[in-house]
Amino acid sequence: MELYFVKLWGTNLMNVPIKGHLFPPHPQKNVNENDHLVNSWHFENSTVLPVRRFYIMRRKICLEPRTARTFLRWLSWFACRPGPDGSSWQNKQQRSLKNKIRNTGKSRRQPCPAVLDHFDQQYSEELGDLWASARAVLLDPPSWQYGVMLNRFSSVTDITQILRSQGFSSLLPQTDVSELLHNNDSAVSNSPRQEGKDTLSPHFSKCPPEDVGLLPYTTSHAFSQAHQSESPPKFPPSSLQCYVHPHPLRFPSQAHRPGQLKQYYLLNAASLLPVLALQVRDGDKVLDLCSAPGGKAVAIMQSATPALLCCNEPDPHRRDWLAKTLESFLPPSLCSRVMVSAQDGRFVGQSEAGFYDKVLVDAPCSNDRSWLHSSDKLRGQQRLEDRARLPELQTQLLRSAISAVRPGGVVVYSTCTLSSLENCAVVEAVLKEFPDAEVENLWEEIALPLSKYFAVISLPGQKQTEPKPSLHPLIGSASTFHHKLGILVVPQPGRTWGPMFLSRIRKKR
Repeated sequence: MELYFVKLWGTNLMNVPIKGHLFPPHPQKNVNENDHLVNSWHFENSTVLPVRRFYIMRRKICLEPRTARTFLRWLSWFACRPGPDGSSWQNKQQRSLKNKIRNTGKSRRQPCPAVLDHFDQQYSEELGDLWASARAVLLDPPSWQYGVMLNRFSSVTDITQILRSQGFSSLLPQTDVSELLHNNDSAVSNSPRQEGKDTLSPHFSKCPPEDVGLLPYTTSHAFSQAHQSESPPKFPPSSLQCYVHPHPLRFPSQAHRPGQLKQYYLLNAASLLPVLALQVRDGDKVLDLCSAPGGKAVAIMQSATPALLCCNEPDPHRRDWLAKTLESFLPPSLCSRVMVSAQDGRFVGQSEAGFYDKVLVDAPCSNDRSWLHSSDKLRGQQRLEDRARLPELQTQLLRSAISAVRPGGVVVYSTCTLSSLENCAVVEAVLKEFPDAEVENLWEEIALPLSKYFAVISLPGQKQTEPKPSLHPLIGSASTFHHKLGILVVPQPGRTWGPMFLSRIRKKR
């Protein structure tokens, strides 16, 4: 006697004790072709067992002898497992997951002409020759690559095996995650895994700029070519696990289910760089000032076990989204360490001055990937108007973050736009107000070790003069790459990650 669990289009339909082999219904039994219900099946020993009625989801099945084999082949596509151990079902699930790994799509979304014209005018000036290739990537969503960030609080062995078998590789050197969890007992969870869908975390936009001069750049690609004899520095091992693929393959997503943990989070891998730059350590007090939808907060908890992670989001709808994300990835044992707040980020520096060790400002910005494909002309025009107001808001948020961090603490400012008005101009304006704060070098720490995956350019201050950015080799020493305001990941063919700007600011003791 074996117990089979039959799953049809995500719905458990029945538990049927089956003895022997399944055969078509008795030839004398009339089957109504218009009936969407199957009431009984006929078995080897001629015993007809009652089967719980179930819907065929608008699909007509006629169990006549000539169609029985077709039906059984069709039925075998769905998850079936013998016995309670689930071994056969798990193999089926893994094969199904492999089959769902796909290219990102063939359809091309139409760009908004007004937004594209605006980008052409601004970015051709700021990025020079790099804009043409970046433009081609942004206009071609099917070419976009996606990363798979694993959840260290869930069992991911089977997912890791599938990823590797499909050609995915680890973005970062790995530490022993099991040992890390053992050393942080509060982070250990026995929460069940979850299957289903998880959407990519899109950056929400809110906008502004101000006039700024042309910003010269240097690329990590160019630097590495100019110093081919030198081996690139290695990135330190991390408990943060993210897998990437050289081609635009999309791993299937998982759905939120209350009380169950997801195994992975799909994202633009460049969005992990601000978290890496933040260098969170066990026991830190961390503020994620603009936290929704929660991808970076989840990444922080994959990197370390802080004493406190405050995830701030004033917008109620986005705050619900944030809470759902945290519930999907973090076990209940971390509830005492992770909190969600609803403060206006512009004033956190006043209410919690000098309280935090690390602050992440993933600022609302004019999300280039999303805004370029605005649904209609009116929407595009509205976003361009919003874009003109964003730098003021971003400046206020960064100012608040520096006030909220303790002396010796770190603030990382990041956006997902190429716009210098929302990136370097904001950092430079705020630094003028804080003589006790200084920008730290991210070139050798992040850009060079990860130059295999990301096309990164270094951003100096406005008053410096260097050639416009290009991917041609430059001559110079590593010291010429110090004291920049930040680094910018520019989407390029074959390395479509970004845009992502990040700058790390340390408050002097």
